[in-house]
Amino acid sequence: MITRFAPSPTGPLHLGHAYAAIVAHDMARAAGGQFLLRIEDIDRARSKPAWEAQIYEDLRWLGLRWDGAVLRQSERLPAYRACLEKLWAAGLLYACTCTRRDIEAAASAPQEGVPLGPDGLLYPGTCRARSAARPGQPLPEAALRLRMDLAATDCAFTETGPAHRGHPQITRDGMIRAVGDVVLARREMGTSYHLAVVLDDAAQGITHVTRGEDLFAATAIHVTLQRLLGLAVPVYHHHGLIRDDQGKRLAKRDDARALAKYRAEGATPEDIRRLVGL
Repeated sequence: MITRFAPSPTGPLHLGHAYAAIVAHDMARAAGGQFLLRIEDIDRARSKPAWEAQIYEDLRWLGLRWDGAVLRQSERLPAYRACLEKLWAAGLLYACTCTRRDIEAAASAPQEGVPLGPDGLLYPGTCRARSAARPGQPLPEAALRLRMDLAATDCAFTETGPAHRGHPQITRDGMIRAVGDVVLARREMGTSYHLAVVLDDAAQGITHVTRGEDLFAATAIHVTLQRLLGLAVPVYHHHGLIRDDQGKRLAKRDDARALAKYRAEGATPEDIRRLVGL
């Protein structure tokens, strides 16, 4: 078994991060496997070296030790580019110039009724016809979307998390209607979360993906990409989320629950495990 913890260095780790890291670490150790660390720093505008250093410090304080070298997404841009070029040449991508405001405007039109997908408002396909890939045309420096009508197939994956345990089904029709043409590369990043996480999990040989239940809906996208690219599909384990007193999921802005703050106030790693229900 090989698991991973993949934080972004855009703010302090909080109790929710501690829970996710401990679950991945303990699951791997219980099985005699490996626990790997990945730094998801493709958002260069928000990622800071100081936050990355804090991640290492917080994990060591929790008593978590990772195996092997840390993988950093910012060092894997050529791998993402190579995959995008392959998909572009196969006619599976198209360039998109729509802004968030354009998509919101389409969704607000009464005749459209655009539903919500894993990434928010479902993309209405505005650029699909006018921006289709053409043989021999180089990969454009633009946002790139996946043609879900060509990429999706009926399939399933193994889930061991408490809320969705079993073998959730993915259907081509469901992917087209409820997910749509997702972004695989943002112009300012050269990739997207969906593409990077799939390629990185494959590169690290991850066999079991453990993460919060808020990412369950995105799993259909990731499994679709894995099958499209001929990659192994890991077992998924979506665990519960740590929430505040109002029931809201903790976020980076919740500095009051930052691990560094608990440590400064004299908490121990055992205290943190108790606080997150472990």
